Amino acid sequence: MKKILFLVSFLMGVTAASAQFEKARDSVVQLFGVIMTADSLEAIPAVSVTVKGTKRGTITNNEGVFSIAVLKGDVIEFSHVSFLPGSVHVPDTLKGSQYSIVKTLVQDTAFLPVAIIRPRPTPEQFARDFVNVPIAEDELEILRKANTPEARRAYLAKLPQDGREMTNRQLNNVFQRARYQGQIPPMNIFSPAAWAEFINAWKRGDFKRK
Repeated sequence: MKKILFLVSFLMGVTAASAQFEKARDSVVQLFGVIMTADSLEAIPAVSVTVKGTKRGTITNNEGVFSIAVLKGDVIEFSHVSFLPGSVHVPDTLKGSQYSIVKTLVQDTAFLPVAIIRPRPTPEQFARDFVNVPIAEDELEILRKANTPEARRAYLAKLPQDGREMTNRQLNNVFQRARYQGQIPPMNIFSPAAWAEFINAWKRGDFKRK
């Protein structure tokens, strides 16, 4: 008798779990959409598309198109630095597993205070005012210390590389690996040029503690 009750309970649990799974699967919707400007209907790239109350989201491509899996009843929020935020509600009574929208955003216009820039009447007057501008002694000393060759080298060593420099470095690494494929690359310890550069750096004090 206990075996029969256990079997019935197990079958009821499996049936309930299967029903919940089917319900959850039926509530998932693949949302497709296009984000456009409200005035000219032009595609807006790089719009943040997020599901309200969650950490799930995506961004639009260069054509303003996006795709994301959501649940029926979710609220989808759209944000962009140049446009007012917007949202759309996925219907609870939606039939099927796909939903398409076309969302328009209104451009956010920021008005800055008026700034009037007047140049000096003549180059001579500009040169006179530029030379005669008073500078505090402490500020002048800070500028003088920050403009030494040692200070400039220290700033340059800490300055991160930009995208172009990183790309060139990566391409150079790929080239070097392809150049010495199947052989041992040369070591700078035997290079006179590398030793000369090391000696010059030592004389300049590049290895001193800053």
